[in-house]
Amino acid sequence: MTKRKSETKAEDGPEAYSVEAIVSIDERGQLVLPKSIRQRMGIVAGDRLALVTMEKNGRVCCLNLFKASHLADQARIIVTDTERV
Repeated sequence: MTKRKSETKAEDGPEAYSVEAIVSIDERGQLVLPKSIRQRMGIVAGDRLALVTMEKNGRVCCLNLFKASHLADQARIIVTDTERV
């Protein structure tokens, strides 16, 4: 697991984007979110998460994971950031 390999400041929205960890996908297509990230996000067993994709040139380039209860707020930030690209 590699933490904080890269960090980029955003003008609006989150303070920074960073690589928090490198995770593997198992044969069933599952991944494990590191405990430290789950704790910082307040994710507990049974929480619902929304997986949001971003596309560039017709291909998915980014995956964003949010607590489903916070999706509306995060969607506004993503849309704002995407409009600047």
